[in-house]
Amino acid sequence: MNTKVFAYDTTLRDGSQAQGISFSVEDKLKIVRKLDELGIAYIEAGNPGSNPKDLEFFRRLGELNLRNAKITAFGSTCKVGANPAEDTQLASLLGAGTPAVAIFGKTWDYHATAILRTTLDENLRMIRETIAFLKGKGKEVIFDAEHFFDGYKSNPDYALQALGAAVEGGADNLALCDTNGGSFPDEIFAITQTVVARFPGTSVGIHCHNDCELAVANSVRAVQAGATHVQGTINGIGERCGNANLCAIIPNLQLKLGFEVIPSANMATLTPMARFVSEVANMEHNDKAAYVGGDAFAHKGGMHVDAVNKNPVSYEHITPDTVGNARKILMSEVAGRATILGKINEIDPALGKDSPETRTIIERLKELEHEGYQFESAESSFELLVRKMLGKFKPSFDLKQFRVMVNEPALDGVNNSSAMIKIHVDGEDELTAAEGDGPVNALDKALRKALDRFYPELREMKLTDYKVRVLDSNQASAAKVRVLIESADRDSSWTTIGVSTDVIDASWRALVDAIEYKLAKR
Repeated sequence: MNTKVFAYDTTLRDGSQAQGISFSVEDKLKIVRKLDELGIAYIEAGNPGSNPKDLEFFRRLGELNLRNAKITAFGSTCKVGANPAEDTQLASLLGAGTPAVAIFGKTWDYHATAILRTTLDENLRMIRETIAFLKGKGKEVIFDAEHFFDGYKSNPDYALQALGAAVEGGADNLALCDTNGGSFPDEIFAITQTVVARFPGTSVGIHCHNDCELAVANSVRAVQAGATHVQGTINGIGERCGNANLCAIIPNLQLKLGFEVIPSANMATLTPMARFVSEVANMEHNDKAAYVGGDAFAHKGGMHVDAVNKNPVSYEHITPDTVGNARKILMSEVAGRATILGKINEIDPALGKDSPETRTIIERLKELEHEGYQFESAESSFELLVRKMLGKFKPSFDLKQFRVMVNEPALDGVNNSSAMIKIHVDGEDELTAAEGDGPVNALDKALRKALDRFYPELREMKLTDYKVRVLDSNQASAAKVRVLIESADRDSSWTTIGVSTDVIDASWRALVDAIEYKLAKR
């Protein structure tokens, strides 16, 4: 069995077909750089003949100095009855100037006759002559055998004939596609094994979709059957239910099964890469994702945390930093006394697990979580809570009063809210007002304005995320809400929390904690 497997990324082509995703040219260039840093062997960059944006993207690829990745242009076989040398789409592929091209063709007899509306022999000619034409131009050619597994299950003889036509044309790789995502791992393994034995002189690849939540498993089984190219996308993004997720396939193959997957040298960049693509795609990163999710190595239950602190192997199947991730010990009412004591000891190392202060803090934590607080995602607020209960906190300001007004429609078309606030700092009162786009924004601006002359360092602090969660929908508009605010300065980021039946009050509590934590860092 071959032990080297080439990772083939199609995030910019197949991944961009997912609902809600649209990469700009700049986005694509940034992702290519990151994929190259990861060490991906092939980057399928799109179809240069499909739209002006892809044309510009392929033109600008020359700006990049790639060290690892081979850029691949994507297209189809020539049209029915056409000469490849006269096909404008193939001319666009050649014009892209990439060292490799991927050509998809029909391998399911039904698609040849019902979708292309041509004969089975003509379909074979299109495959053979298209690949031969591109090989004659010096290109490495990957043949994407579209709907191969469905085609093989329907008519194995013709599906293999289609692959044979690609081999006769000179294809360098036969990528077997589970285009509808409906195959199971045992089918993928057996059929891939048959293809590998049938075409021993040509490498075989696998391209799976996730319609049965099996794309990763199917890809792994294909490699175990002899496939040496594995196609997928970062985070599994793609049309319908998505594509096979390279962020799971790569570590599964290399760390679990001992294959040498390009990128073997840069595995520690996997998690940053996954989060980067989520950010560029404007998608919430999946915290539950294997290997690269924020929760992949997060521990909350007391017995689990105790065991991990003694030896991480007890509840972690790999070391998090192997894939660029990190262990998280979450604060909650079920975290266990030892975990909470560890956080308390960061503030007061003298306290023990049975001290009255520790017991009081644990009881208060349970009460607050019952009210709707969740400190595992807002440890900055938990630290402030502990400091207050231990008498190690001095507030930076005292609120005298605030008032928020909302005007609809907005008088200036932008700011529909205003806030007035009165605070007390070091024996002085400060009264200010501000306008904002919404009541929370107005309140944030007014508070910062009031504090500016006392704490100018707050100018470098900014709000980076704001989330509201309704805790009891049965209460309709009177429901309690949880507000999480993420803030950042030049050095770090932190998250604070507020809970109330009033969204403005909950936001205020989170805002105050955010500012107090920033000032406490001094």
